[in-house]
Amino acid sequence: MAQFFEVHPEQPQIRLLKQAAECLHRGGVVAVPTDSSYALVCHLDDKAAVDKLRRIRGVDERHHLTLLCRDLSELASYARVDNQQYRLLKLGTPGPYTFILEATKEVPRRVSHPSRRTIGLRVPEHPVTQALLEVMGQPLLATTLILPDHDEALNDAHEIRQALQKQVDAIVDAGACPLSPTTVIDLSQGEAVVLRQGRGALGTLGLSG
Repeated sequence: MAQFFEVHPEQPQIRLLKQAAECLHRGGVVAVPTDSSYALVCHLDDKAAVDKLRRIRGVDERHHLTLLCRDLSELASYARVDNQQYRLLKLGTPGPYTFILEATKEVPRRVSHPSRRTIGLRVPEHPVTQALLEVMGQPLLATTLILPDHDEALNDAHEIRQALQKQVDAIVDAGACPLSPTTVIDLSQGEAVVLRQGRGALGTLGLSG
C-alpha cells in the first residue's frame, strides 16, 4: 500500500519529503507534483525501479524518460551542452520545458534512448519538486503520470491513490497541478526542433511554432 504524504504546495514540510526521499533511495516509485501535471519518479541508478516505472506507465525503452534536475549546473553534468544550447536552456529553466540532449556518461545507458543516446532533461519550477530534489541531492528520473489506458495525465492525488496504491510506493499530495504537458524541444541534432507544444511558451525561448 502506497504511503501518502500531504504537503503544503509552496512550503512543503521537509520531514515528509525526507520520508519520500528515503522511499526513493530504497528503490521506490513515487508520484509527485510538477509545474505541468503529476509525474512518476524514481532513483536514476536503480534498474529495478526504472523497470517498475516503465511498467506502471506502459512504455518501453524507446520512450524518452526525463531527468529532473535542480538547476542548470546539475543539468550540464548529465548532458552535452554547447554555448548556443546553454543560452536557450537558460531562457527556459526553471519552467515547463523538457529538452532532449545528448547524454553524458553520467547517465546509465539503460535509461537513455537506445539508438540515439539522448535523454530528456528538465528543471521544474514547482516548489515541492524542487524541495524534493534538494533533499535527494541528485536528479530524479521521471515520466508524466499518464496511465496506459488514458490520454491525459492524472492530476488529483486521491485519484492517483485510488488507481495506483498497489503499484507505486508513495504519493506526494500538494493539490492539483496545471494539467498541461511540458513543451518538448529536441536540441540533440543542433537546431532546436519542437517535438511537442505544451505549457511552455515558445516565445520565451525565442522560437516560433
